[in-house]
Amino acid sequence: MNKKHRIAVIGLGYVGLPLARLFATKYPVVGFDINAERIKQLNQGFDSTQEISEEVLQSALIKSNPLIADLGVDVSDSDSHVQVQETTGLYCSSDINDIAGANIYIVTVPTPIDKHNRPDLTPLYKSSETIGNVLKKNDIVIYESTVYPGVTEEECVPVLEKVSGLKFNQDFFVGYSPERINPGDKEHTVDKILKVTSGSTIEIGKVVDNLYKSVITAGTHLAPTIKVAEASKVIENSQRDLNIAFMNELAKIFSLMDIDTHDVLEAAGTKWNFLKFKPGLVGGHCIGVDPFYLAQKAQEIGYYSELILAARRLNDSMGAFVASQVVKLMIKSDIKIKGAKVLNLGITFKENCPDIRNSKAVDVITSLQDYGVDVVTCDPWADPKEVLDEYKIISHQNLDDLQINKGLTEKFDAIVLTVAHEEFLDLDFSASLKENSIIYDVKGVLNKNKVNKRL
Repeated sequence: MNKKHRIAVIGLGYVGLPLARLFATKYPVVGFDINAERIKQLNQGFDSTQEISEEVLQSALIKSNPLIADLGVDVSDSDSHVQVQETTGLYCSSDINDIAGANIYIVTVPTPIDKHNRPDLTPLYKSSETIGNVLKKNDIVIYESTVYPGVTEEECVPVLEKVSGLKFNQDFFVGYSPERINPGDKEHTVDKILKVTSGSTIEIGKVVDNLYKSVITAGTHLAPTIKVAEASKVIENSQRDLNIAFMNELAKIFSLMDIDTHDVLEAAGTKWNFLKFKPGLVGGHCIGVDPFYLAQKAQEIGYYSELILAARRLNDSMGAFVASQVVKLMIKSDIKIKGAKVLNLGITFKENCPDIRNSKAVDVITSLQDYGVDVVTCDPWADPKEVLDEYKIISHQNLDDLQINKGLTEKFDAIVLTVAHEEFLDLDFSASLKENSIIYDVKGVLNKNKVNKRL
């Protein structure tokens, strides 16, 4: 365990790439992803997730595999005393042979849910099979993907054993260190967020902890077991989901009372111990997904989680609720609904981030369309091709396409701000609105005096 760490990061998305780049400042790292186009872009210095700037990425990239041993030596032979290059840096590849020289494998693949909201562990199984094909004696496999307690040791380890032919905690070891990446956040970057760590034995736990401690300036917390670490991650997002669900329920109640929810929260927030959450659309790949993992595991062991699933149902209902509020406002303003033209601002799951996965802005759009409304969507952060492929929705990336602020386009009956991108905050919508029109602010970020209603 005192050998020099040679790291392979499996999955180069929002979590894997920043982590691989950070480790590459001190260790030889190969970033592996099955998406060859993604690898091509990264090697050109371009990160489509915009988590890593071109300058930072270029400074980390190296042109040759730092895990490859001297010519003529087989790195798969665990008994050979290979001389591995001491080069630090990041080499990106979609070739499994390029990760064979690692002794630390870190899995950062997504853990989605299926159409029935059940955990889909397929990416974890596939990545475990990939690692199993190159796993050697004394290697350590660390999982970062969000899972329910037990997945690492009960689901992933058997795959590693079967494919590699090695025995767990005898020939190889595992760890779990849940990711805490916040997409789009340039302040709380991976190195500045305290990291929970764990290992399959006490000794391996210390190795894993020291590994992360060497690059995470915010420090680490070594959990006593892998299951504790797994559980800690899944409840982090479940807690946020529950708190936001409460805010969303308040928004529904106060809407019936014709009270501005944000005004209420501002007043209540003056108490020192009031938790400052806001109502909103809860999408993305974490808060909108992770609670289902915990609820599914609870059901498997005979407990039906009423609170967690109730929060999920409530938060998933907010897209339709927003659409209904917009339509009610339009009716009160004598705006004909069928054929009305509505501008929807934003389709990513959160502000200042290009990630469109599990976006609840889509629910607002489709619900408005169900009323017969003609919805035009604009989002400067979202890739129009990705939006079209994923949701069959046409999204304009360039604000100039709609001539907002210039009054040269067809005017809208309503504008709905669903995502608080910085580009939207200072726009003057007056030139793009019909004389009789409404503005609905889902995020509560626009000037209160210039909107008709806030969530």
